[in-house]
Amino acid sequence: MLDEQAWRDADVASDFYMVLPMDTSAAKVRTDVQMTYDNQNVYITAICYHALPGPYMVESLRRDWNFGKNDNFIFFIDPFDDQTNGFTFGTNAAGAQWDGLLFEGGQANLNWDNKWTSVVKNYDDKYIFEAAIPFKTIRYKKGITRWGINFSRLDLKTTEKSSWAPVPRQFPTASLAYTGILVWDQPPPSAGPNVSIIPYALAGVSREYRMDRPSEYRRDVGVDAKVAVTSSLNLDLTVNPDFSQVDVDRQVTNLDRFELFFPERRQFFLENGDMFTNFGYATIRPFFSRRIGLGVPIRFGARLSGKLNKDWRIGLMDMQTGRVDETGLPAQNFAVFALQRRIFARSNIGIIGINKESVDYTPQADKPQYSQYNRNFGFEYNLASSNNKWTGKALVLRSFSPGPSGNDYVHAGNLLYNSRKLTLGWQHEYVGRNYTAEVGYVPRRGYVKINPTASYLLFPKGGIVLSHGPRISSTYFFNESMKQTDNETFLAYTVGFRSRSSFVTWVAHDYVKLLQPFDPTNTGLDTLARGTEHRWNAWGTEFVSKPQSVFTYAFSTRYGGYYAGGTRLNLTSEVGYRFQPFVSVAVSSSYNDIRLPQPWGNRTFWLVGPRIDITMTNTLYFTAFMQYNEQARNVNLNTRLQWRYKPASDLFIVYTDNYLPGSFAVKNRALVIKFTYWWNV
Repeated sequence: MLDEQAWRDADVASDFYMVLPMDTSAAKVRTDVQMTYDNQNVYITAICYHALPGPYMVESLRRDWNFGKNDNFIFFIDPFDDQTNGFTFGTNAAGAQWDGLLFEGGQANLNWDNKWTSVVKNYDDKYIFEAAIPFKTIRYKKGITRWGINFSRLDLKTTEKSSWAPVPRQFPTASLAYTGILVWDQPPPSAGPNVSIIPYALAGVSREYRMDRPSEYRRDVGVDAKVAVTSSLNLDLTVNPDFSQVDVDRQVTNLDRFELFFPERRQFFLENGDMFTNFGYATIRPFFSRRIGLGVPIRFGARLSGKLNKDWRIGLMDMQTGRVDETGLPAQNFAVFALQRRIFARSNIGIIGINKESVDYTPQADKPQYSQYNRNFGFEYNLASSNNKWTGKALVLRSFSPGPSGNDYVHAGNLLYNSRKLTLGWQHEYVGRNYTAEVGYVPRRGYVKINPTASYLLFPKGGIVLSHGPRISSTYFFNESMKQTDNETFLAYTVGFRSRSSFVTWVAHDYVKLLQPFDPTNTGLDTLARGTEHRWNAWGTEFVSKPQSVFTYAFSTRYGGYYAGGTRLNLTSEVGYRFQPFVSVAVSSSYNDIRLPQPWGNRTFWLVGPRIDITMTNTLYFTAFMQYNEQARNVNLNTRLQWRYKPASDLFIVYTDNYLPGSFAVKNRALVIKFTYWWNV
């Protein structure tokens, strides 16, 4: 209602700048923001006026919604004023919350959850957002009187994105290089004793029908704890953790020669997790937390992470898993150390050390063999210019394991220039054939990679087209003797419309020399021989509809050559409809038609995934989705009911089924009920 005296006295931040469609004028949609604080919370309110008549556009009442499909107000705080790390909070126009951690200058990890309160009230000409963020929820340096801050508004009816501090259109409004300044009249109050205990209790039942096993019952308890060592340094503890409520991975049709990557979703590994998991590149990750607890129980763990001061960040983590007698897998300890130092305006240097150790391990002749230890040490320099136009990385890693030595290191680097119209990039990598990261994600070894990229955008004056332009990329792989093994050259033309829909058309040429035998259908059939060479051309299209419609759709096409002189047709689509704000329905599909000589012949693979989200309130959610994967011969059904009965405290009921396609015979089935409570001591 904004009728308290504090809001009458507070200054107003208004006069936002347009970011999209263009960043050359003031915003046309009006937003007024105020802030104040007391000893416990920082308070913020935003009056978000409508520019056009009609209802707001939202996806649902579910937390951490899709940014581009919701009218929303969010804000970004940089409580160390280092333009690198921070927090984001906000809601959509229906009041569904959004919160996350900011890292690497503007990337947001929305899997992070914490305690805060907000309410949204809608009027004919506006909606008003009001929130209280406890000082105990965020990390900041004691005594600091200047924070970086920015406010972002997205109005889908006008397709306008705006921000209080101006941000160039090629960057997200989360970019901490472009925050404004929040000056405190006195240092923000100390959060005081800040200890949170988060126990859980769980009951469940599961059964393997294919093996005709009796039902197995679960009764588990465990606890997490968060201890603020300082206002900016946090100690996380966990005993017997359980992550059964985490969303299952979205399945894909796998036609790749190398291991696929699926992101971490478990809450314990997320806060300040970028220090560990973002070390390296997408396919050179010395640490990947999903290697911990993969099919084995995690007994306990501890992590100390955060800021030592404005320039130094530290991360220490130690996890202990239990032994598995059936496979002879020993108990294992995972220890990680990371240290980061800011240099220049926004750049930093960092080091990492990783140790995986098998505890009291004696190999058994009738069981699989496991390594005694694997260690990794690395150094990297992350470049980020003050205006964010120049970014890059230089990286060196080395592994230590029993067995062969030599060629057990990595070096890589990239440099990217990104202006409003022109983008230029260069990346190179070397991964030695004996480099081993057992706690990492490095799907390919023994190669040299070179990848130049370039793109250019044109901006017509008026008309339905906002921008258009070409993009080219060429990726070369060589073996350690610098003989070429792979190349993909990709040329695309991108068109962005003022309605915020987009269209891309592309052509590509591929060359592959197989380094290992490979089944091009990944279904266990015969393999193509090592050393055989394959070349093909392909073309395709991509289209994404405007997000402000209640009916949205997207599709992509790909047709061209494939291995062994064959052809591959790939069609994907995603269709969604929302009954605002309570129900969102979506169906995604992927169809592959592969035509090869014998013994493979013609193969078709369907992957279909209908999903429904029902949000009765902004604290009670029901999600159900099914995934039919023809290649994996599996149908997966997953449903989850979540009731957030208090901030950051939940009741989950999760039901999962796996079936055989066709007969729908049950493979396995599980039901879990989990209760968590966040208690501030």
